[in-house]
Amino acid sequence: MNRILIAEDEERIASFVQKGLRANGFTTVVAEDGDLALGHALTGGFDLMVLDIGLPGRDGFTVLRELREARVTLPVIVLTARDSVRDTVAGLEGGADDWMTKPFRFEELLARVRLRRRTAARAPEVTMLRSGTLALDLRTRRARAEDRTVDLTAREFVLLEMFLRHPGQVLSREQILSHVWGYDFDPGSNIVDVYVRALRRKLGAERLETVRGMGYRLP
Repeated sequence: MNRILIAEDEERIASFVQKGLRANGFTTVVAEDGDLALGHALTGGFDLMVLDIGLPGRDGFTVLRELREARVTLPVIVLTARDSVRDTVAGLEGGADDWMTKPFRFEELLARVRLRRRTAARAPEVTMLRSGTLALDLRTRRARAEDRTVDLTAREFVLLEMFLRHPGQVLSREQILSHVWGYDFDPGSNIVDVYVRALRRKLGAERLETVRGMGYRLP
């Protein structure tokens, strides 16, 4: 668990947390508003999120609720100035894994991040993703469609893994680009459509559904 998403709109706090986590070996990305935080979290490219409640756009409670409704199990540590019992209970019952109030000591946040990492390490490793008659072996990096074994390129593998980890969820082209190709990739490119067509040829045209104006979905 080394990839951490920091959802924080106060630049001073975000920079403080980011520098501290990077100094301790973590890879970090900062999202300055709730819409951006949710988009990043839905890609599946992170191992943990540090989430502020008072975000512009979607607030932290909304981000957390929509993540859990999408069945995203990303561990979330809430870091907020709100310290009422009501808010704390609402956050934890809404799917947060931990709750810290500002002001805070970085050493305590780091300890809680490490605790989440140890907890995740004890979970059984998933080696096979399935959806109906489609399966993806994460060890051999091969797919099976019905009774056929399908070889995938590196990009095709990452793309299919993303769909299988979010069955039934519409993934936008921007989400796919950021997860599979990185945030510096040209958002105007049609590369996502090209690779979706390639997967359809290999797996069957019915495997990936086009949702017009929104993106693609694994039914």
